[in-house]
Parts: sequence; C-alpha cells; structure tokens
Amino acid sequence: MTRQDKYRIAFTGLKPGTHSYSFRVGNGFFEQIRDAEITAGDVTVEVTMVKEERMMDLHLELSGNVRVVCDRCNEPLEIGVKGPERLIVKIGDHWEEESEDVQVVPDTMHEIDLAPFLYEYIHLLLPARRVHPDDGNGHSGCNPEVLKKLEELSPHPHRDSRWEALNRLKNITNS
Repeated sequence: MTRQDKYRIAFTGLKPGTHSYSFRVGNGFFEQIRDAEITAGDVTVEVTMVKEERMMDLHLELSGNVRVVCDRCNEPLEIGVKGPERLIVKIGDHWEEESEDVQVVPDTMHEIDLAPFLYEYIHLLLPARRVHPDDGNGHSGCNPEVLKKLEELSPHPHRDSRWEALNRLKNITNS
C-alpha cells in the first residue's frame, strides 16, 4: 500500500482527551492498491479518538458503498458497507501487533497512518458471498448471458436406474 498522507493523525503534542476526525475514502484510495478486490468506493469514516498519555483508543464508524466483482457473473457490483471498528494504539519502544485491534508503535512515532487499517476494516465489512441481488420478481440481477453460459457448462447429473431400485429397497427395509 502506498503512503496516503490524508489518512494520518498526528498525536504528538495533542492534549489528552477526546478528539474527532472525519475521512472520506474514495476511488483514489482503492486505485493506489495493487490487486485490490475493491475497484471503487465512497466510504465515510468518522473517528473518535480518546488520547491518554501513552495510549490512544480510536473508535471508527464506517459507512458507504464500494464496487467489487460479482462472484457469480464477474460483473461490477455495488455493495453497501456500514459498521463500527476499534483500534487501540499503545506507545512503546518498538513495533508490535499485540492483537488484531491493539498496535504498539515506537515512541519515536509522531503520527498514526490509518490507511492500512481502513483498507482492512472496509474489507471486513464485505459479505463473504458477493452476488447481485434478485429483482422484485425473484430473478437474478446477474448478467443473463453469463447465467445462460454457466447453466450450459454446469454438469448435469446422470441418473442410473439401478440406484433408484436400490433406494426403493432401502426405503422398504427402513419402514
């Protein structure tokens, strides 16, 4: 991920207490990421940071839309993302990831770059299966030509009548 200065929060010299920040993650953010699943997006990130002497507790609220590729038809698909995330940043003497939401940064650091965390948080808000939703009539929103081709290429099970006879015997003995 390339350096994106607009997602940095300087914390040196910041008084203890609550501080608020707002970021907009747009197309330029995703375009700079090589081989990204998300091709475009518009996500608003509201950050509330509680700064203490040697620690920062960041509460992030993400909401917006991103464009990914449909898992079924490989066409662009807009998906809404919305949810909270939390990041705790401790000041220490070296870099360390204590857990997925607790980071230790060296005391020589003066700012925290949220870009890699934003990238990860947005991805975590995506559903596991990304397909076009059905329309009001129950028809898939996927490209109909692709669906037709998938149907042509999908294997159709061949029924062997011998198995049917065995299944009938099995059903008789279970009754």
